Amino acid sequence: MASSMLLRSTLPRTFASATGRNVLRSALQVRASSTAQYVPGGPIIKGTVNDPVEFPHPSKVHGSYHWAFERLLAASLVPMTAAAFVTSGSSYPVLDGLLGLSLVMHSHIGFDSMVVDYVHKRKFPIIGPILTWTLRTATVGVLVGVYQFNTNDIGLTELIAKVWTA
Repeated sequence: MASSMLLRSTLPRTFASATGRNVLRSALQVRASSTAQYVPGGPIIKGTVNDPVEFPHPSKVHGSYHWAFERLLAASLVPMTAAAFVTSGSSYPVLDGLLGLSLVMHSHIGFDSMVVDYVHKRKFPIIGPILTWTLRTATVGVLVGVYQFNTNDIGLTELIAKVWTA
């Protein structure tokens, strides 16, 4: 309380002095001499409130098509996983490859949704794009690893069958 009374008593005297007037005058001159002209109420925005909003054109990679693809991929993993375990991976390498590709794509879509929802680039301009590109790089690396594992080794279904029987 004492400090607020001290400020109240010294503030008018500061602006009443010659130094305070000069500081106030120079601040006003800087504002008046700036290149941007002052407009009461802030900057002028083109258009009015009643102008229609411009919506983006529909794209097959966004919106309902994207959502439908995610659901179709998730639903197809159930019978594909059952078919891969019933059959042997070495007998049906195409099924083994489809399972590996579908699992990686399903995981990528899930992690990408988390990055987009929680680490958006508007809120996190540095870490958002870094995480997005890290996820993309990791997905490509995992796809290469799954391909190498399916072609040069026993494959995903044989590996899981051996892990279950071990």
